[in-house]
Amino acid sequence: MGYYEDENERRYRQRKSRGGYFFAGLTGVLIGAILVMTVVPKLSELNLLPYSVQPKQNVPTVEGNGQQQITKNVSLNVESNVTNAVDKAADAVVGITNIQSTSFWAENGNQEAGTGSGVIYKKADGKAYIVTNHHVVQGATELEVTLADGTKAPAALKGSDVWTDLAVIEIDAGSVKKIAEFGNSDLLKAGEPVIAIGNPLGLTFSGSVTQGIVSGVERAIPVDIDQDGIVDWQAEVLQTDAAINPGNSGGALVNINGQVIGINSMKIAQQEVEGIGLAIPINSARPIIKDLENFGEVKRPYMGVELQSVNEIPAYYQQEALKLPKDLKNGVAVKQVLPNGPASEAGLKELDVIVELDGDPILDVIALRKHLYTKKKAGDQMTVKFYRDGQLQEATLNLVEGIS
Repeated sequence: MGYYEDENERRYRQRKSRGGYFFAGLTGVLIGAILVMTVVPKLSELNLLPYSVQPKQNVPTVEGNGQQQITKNVSLNVESNVTNAVDKAADAVVGITNIQSTSFWAENGNQEAGTGSGVIYKKADGKAYIVTNHHVVQGATELEVTLADGTKAPAALKGSDVWTDLAVIEIDAGSVKKIAEFGNSDLLKAGEPVIAIGNPLGLTFSGSVTQGIVSGVERAIPVDIDQDGIVDWQAEVLQTDAAINPGNSGGALVNINGQVIGINSMKIAQQEVEGIGLAIPINSARPIIKDLENFGEVKRPYMGVELQSVNEIPAYYQQEALKLPKDLKNGVAVKQVLPNGPASEAGLKELDVIVELDGDPILDVIALRKHLYTKKKAGDQMTVKFYRDGQLQEATLNLVEGIS
């Protein structure tokens, strides 16, 4: 019995001791609360700015023993390479509203058909010039630009190009304070940080900034220009994982120096795909922008033919009509030769099948257009190898300026 009595007494003493610790801790909390209540009014008198951007200053606080202690208020530096890049480029990015004519029975009027983004790249002679996407301005009867500060201005379309999905518009330069600086997209490397600036989902989110990296360069994306289910063009684009959403189209993709290295154009929006945004490299866009600004259209070399890829033609007609060798499955068939054009003057005829240009193999219409539009210009000569009645022949075309 004595053992149990001693043990009970010991446990009682432990509980009493724990209670003492508990009340001591509670007292400490209360003292801390009192100190906070005492110090907070003094801090509020300092009128601190958000993010502690106020100059550093020493603030006296009181310890529990009544002694005074000097505490330093540390400023938060929110500047970085990214914020500096945004500061440099953001004010040159604008919102573009596409306004189209509508009719409801007998009533006619205009309404907003969509919004996108654009980049101010030049000021001259009282005008400011903005590059955007063709699909942002397509079908518009009126265009309105919203600057970074909210100022709105009517815009006029200078020119638009469906093949590259680029357009140039102009506004009065009176309210324009900043223009963008173009960089060199040929120097981009996979993994390099980039920033997308634009107006996703409309002007409500104007000036939105998203950050990512260059996921890939020189990507080739099939484009169906006339929506007939047949690929007409391979757009060469930059791939990025920076978020690009509807309304970002025509906005800026900038490097860490705040230079525009791409014009945001599209994204792959399948449910199982995430983080694949695409932009037109600025080096590819420069000559298109220049032509659109100066001529209202893109000047391209012209052959004067209507074409179709051999791989789209049934095998029976490849043999019977085109008379191709059995082992030849690719090339470009000439459907029509336009009078007085370069192809006509060089002697090309209907049902000829082009297989080579300047030594480059031509597998389909896309490859032919790429060679013609990116490697040649008006006034150049172009060597064409083609099959006629099963025989390989060669001709030289003198390319002229045309509109594609």
